[in-house]
Amino acid sequence: MAFRSLLDVQQAEAVPLEARGLAASTYETIQRTAHAHPDSPALSFFLDAAHYTRAHHWTYAQFFADITRAANAFHVLGVGPDDVIAYVLPNLPETHFTIWGGEAAGIVLAVNPMLDGAQIAALIDTARATVLVTLAPTPGVDIWPRLVAHLTQMPTLQQIVWVNLAPYVSKIKGLALRLAATREKIRLRNWPVHDLRHLMRAQSADRLESARAFTRDDTASYFCTGGTTGLPKIAVRTHGAEVADAWSTMAQFEFDGTTVTNFCGLPLFHANAPMVTGLMMWMQGHHVILGTPQGYRGAGVLANFWAIVEHYRVNFFGGVPTVYAALLQYPTGSHDLSSLAFGLCGAAPMPAELFREFERRTQIRILEGYGMTESTCVSTCNPPDGERLPGSIGIRLCYQGLRVAILDDAGRYLRDAQADEAGVILISGPTLFKGYLETHHNEGVFPTIDGHRWFNTGDLGRQDARGYFWLTGRKKELIIRSGHNIEPKLIEEPLQSHPAVALAAAVGAPDAHAGEVPVAYVQLRAGREATADELLSFAAQSIAERAAVPKRIEIVDSLPLTAVGKIYKPALVQREIKRAIVAEAHAAGIEDIAVEMVVDGRRGVVARIRTGTKQQTLTQRLSRYTFQIDWT
Repeated sequence: MAFRSLLDVQQAEAVPLEARGLAASTYETIQRTAHAHPDSPALSFFLDAAHYTRAHHWTYAQFFADITRAANAFHVLGVGPDDVIAYVLPNLPETHFTIWGGEAAGIVLAVNPMLDGAQIAALIDTARATVLVTLAPTPGVDIWPRLVAHLTQMPTLQQIVWVNLAPYVSKIKGLALRLAATREKIRLRNWPVHDLRHLMRAQSADRLESARAFTRDDTASYFCTGGTTGLPKIAVRTHGAEVADAWSTMAQFEFDGTTVTNFCGLPLFHANAPMVTGLMMWMQGHHVILGTPQGYRGAGVLANFWAIVEHYRVNFFGGVPTVYAALLQYPTGSHDLSSLAFGLCGAAPMPAELFREFERRTQIRILEGYGMTESTCVSTCNPPDGERLPGSIGIRLCYQGLRVAILDDAGRYLRDAQADEAGVILISGPTLFKGYLETHHNEGVFPTIDGHRWFNTGDLGRQDARGYFWLTGRKKELIIRSGHNIEPKLIEEPLQSHPAVALAAAVGAPDAHAGEVPVAYVQLRAGREATADELLSFAAQSIAERAAVPKRIEIVDSLPLTAVGKIYKPALVQREIKRAIVAEAHAAGIEDIAVEMVVDGRRGVVARIRTGTKQQTLTQRLSRYTFQIDWT
């Protein structure tokens, strides 16, 4: 069923989800496909984009066997259904073995390997993980060095499991990697350290030694909201929610029985990649191409992307707007891209001009969608065979409840918004998470409507008369840089530790390439002095996540405050939008420009621009941004 409208979704829902015979767990979902298509390709991985044809391949029988071996290895280490396995890994086949084998044995915690060691330790401690799976000591990779200094800060940790890159490099390099791991293991004589492949080789591949019986309500995973920085809330997700989201997403993109090949370049610690370029594909017997441990960030991946598509006959891929912008730097040339049906875009709004330019130059359709870690992954998407509206996040997926609601100041439901009226987007249905791991985070985020539990996303949006949803802003203050979420506190708290800083507020500044970049506004203490350059240097040394270091710091006499004394960040955001417009005007040689920022009840924040010259030139320059514009 390839959905063309909201009516198709509603007709599909005439059959209850329970009647569709979905498996109770992610493990059993992959097991069914492996039994039905044992010899079909399931996973291919290449280590180096310069040699993308030198790949390692798994059929479904082989892939499921390795998942089962991993599950049994974790079981031998003492993992039960309520125990947590944390993985701090780049994109590797072993990452998938850990995810799905880990969910078969216990609960997996996904951790961003780019965080510093103290942050990783704090997340592992919060989740009370007993097993840590991470990359073995590897020259040129600093994951293990960042972790080892903080092992004592993970009091529940009982076992360390290393993933070694030796199987994917030459024999000489592989021997060096194994020797480096052996030396480090000797140094860590007080810690039980294991090699994942070694553990797996000792396990059976035809059954779960735990003989576990799954239910849909069993907890499968802990995923961190906020995605890449800080100490975010941890979302608790069930097997049933993950299976339901994989099914409803695949139903939106049904390929009429054809085997599909998908390229995975997004990180496997993020909610999207394990689901859209993982479970969703394997539910239907499709083929996943895992491209380098760093995904799109890997050397040569984007430069060779069109050749990779041609070689593997890729049918679709997913990315954030910056991936699409970067791909435009590499002409498609003579590569045969006839297999490529569409590209998915989410995590951050795509500028309309980038949308149109990419489709015009590549002839590849883009489908924009929306989802959250808390709703497992995808909740809406533009229909592949229906009308795709640039700027819209599309229609809701099958069995997923979405509504735009008007809430009171306490987050209580008042009424549904009218068509095209802005409100808060709420989500419900079988893909919804259980709640946050720390119970105090659940206060006020689950309004009840007509006896049903909904989740307050904190995102502002509207729904038009045809059922398409549109984002108009965010109540949450996350800064979205190239699809990665940066928590302002990660910037503000280090800055406020500076002796000259009284107050700091971080917001996202519009950026034509990254969507947003972090900037900080600082109010100094009375009688203290500091320059913006000094504070930038201090921030670079104090902020753990490189992507969160502000691109600019503004020192102001006073920060805007609400009536109750809270910093009013919308005023700073509007100031940044105006700044971006004026900068683009000056770059175009336009001096006679006036910009007024207004809040429209339907569209959100709108910039009203008046200029006497070169309006068309400025329109073209501003089309690279996602903010709303009116010309006066």
